[in-house]
Amino acid sequence: MSLAPDSAEPITPDPVRGVPDTLLTQSWLDLSFLHWAADPADVAPLLPAGTVPDTHDGLTYIGLVAFRMYRVGWFRVPGIPYLGTFPETNVRLYSVDRHGRRGVVFRSLEASRLLPVAVARSAFQLPYMWARMAIHREADTITYDSSRRWPGPRRAHCRIKVRIGERIEEPTALEHFLTARWGMHNAFFGRPVYLPNTHPRWPLHRAELLCCEDELVTAAGLPSPVGPPVSVLYSPGVPVRFGRPARPGGLPTP
Repeated sequence: MSLAPDSAEPITPDPVRGVPDTLLTQSWLDLSFLHWAADPADVAPLLPAGTVPDTHDGLTYIGLVAFRMYRVGWFRVPGIPYLGTFPETNVRLYSVDRHGRRGVVFRSLEASRLLPVAVARSAFQLPYMWARMAIHREADTITYDSSRRWPGPRRAHCRIKVRIGERIEEPTALEHFLTARWGMHNAFFGRPVYLPNTHPRWPLHRAELLCCEDELVTAAGLPSPVGPPVSVLYSPGVPVRFGRPARPGGLPTP
């Protein structure tokens, strides 16, 4: 599939479409976004059919995003406090489909609750992994720890520590590209699915990376990142609402 350079929807800090019917609600809290630039040719084979790498100035990106999932809920029912609240770390890529819809593609999603992991894997065919995880916040420093339990590779680990900096009043075009993603591309029994989402504009902060010991990117089938990430951001979080996909899709996440 090919896309004309001007055929993709615009990159905007606010949602590009309405989500009239609510499928899921949740909040994403205490997020740290780490990104490395990548050659689109290297990640293209890892994307679902019907999508190609989304690019900014000729490059695509590999994202490592750690955060706290808070109160996942179905439809407009209040979110679940225990089973719907857990640490998560995902490895993601950036995609655009033949309709011009920009989104993310998840290569792996670590989560600390076994039941949501089992449901997401069996019912929605998302690559969730059960892991032992913790998030620690002390003043302006936040640390995320993860060690995979199931499935393999067992004990694939990730430790991220960042120092939170000043609020970004005017994010750059690249920072919007990496964070303002209004949908997820997935494959469901071999058929492409796009799941739209909506949330308030991201409150973004500069962040200093103090530690990154990661095995999740390579465990997800991606080349080992070279050098430090080109972008490190933090956000206190946003409430999120997901709409119904055209076909049954998956459990969403940022």
